[in-house]
Amino acid sequence: MAFIYRPMMQLSGMLFSLLGWILSCLTTYLPQWKNLNLELNELEIWTMGLWQACVVQEEGGMQCKEFDSFLALPPELRISRILMCFSNGSGLLGLLLSGFGLDCLKIGERQQEQKKRLLLFGGMFFWISGITVIVPVSWVAHSTVQEFWDENIPDIVPRWDFGEALFVGWLAGFCLILGGSLLNCTICSTEVHPSLVHYAVAEQQDQCQHLETETRP
Repeated sequence: MAFIYRPMMQLSGMLFSLLGWILSCLTTYLPQWKNLNLELNELEIWTMGLWQACVVQEEGGMQCKEFDSFLALPPELRISRILMCFSNGSGLLGLLLSGFGLDCLKIGERQQEQKKRLLLFGGMFFWISGITVIVPVSWVAHSTVQEFWDENIPDIVPRWDFGEALFVGWLAGFCLILGGSLLNCTICSTEVHPSLVHYAVAEQQDQCQHLETETRP
C-alpha cells in the first residue's frame, strides 16, 4: 500500500500526539476535576483536583490548598494521580521515539528499518498514554455519578459534579490514540515521491502513443 503524502500523515500524527500530551499534562494539574455549588452561598464554587482543592469567589478570586496527605485522598484520586503521571511520562517517551523515526529527519536515512521500529514503539507509547488518561478520568466520572445518585445521602447534602478537567482529559486521550494510530499506519506504507509518479504517467503516455502509431494503417 503506497501513500504519496506519507510525511504529511506522519506530521499529522505527531501534531495530534503533541496536542494530546499537552492536554494530558494540563489535565493532571487542573484543580477542576470535581465542582461543587453550594446552595447556601451561590457566590462560592468549590473545586477538587488531584493535588489541591480550591474555592472560587466572585470577589476574592481563587484560593487553593494542597492536600495534606496522599493517603488521605479517596481511592479514585490516588490511583488517578499515579496513572496521570505515568501517562505524561509515556507520552513524552513516545514523542522522543517518534521524532527520531520521522522520514523528514535526515538522521538515519539509511536505516529505514530502525526508523520504522522507532515509529512503532512511539505509536504504542501514545496508545498507552491515551488509555492511561481515559481510565482515571472515566473512573472519577463514574464515581461522581454514583455519589450524585446515591439514595443514602440526604438531599440537603451538596453533590459533586463533573469538572472541566474531565472533558479535557477525554479529549487528550482521543488525540493521543489517534496520533499513535496515524503514525503506526505509515509503517505499513511505502513512500512514493511525486516525481516518480509523474515519470510513470509520462512513460505510460509514451507507450500509448507508440501503440497508436503502430496500429495505424
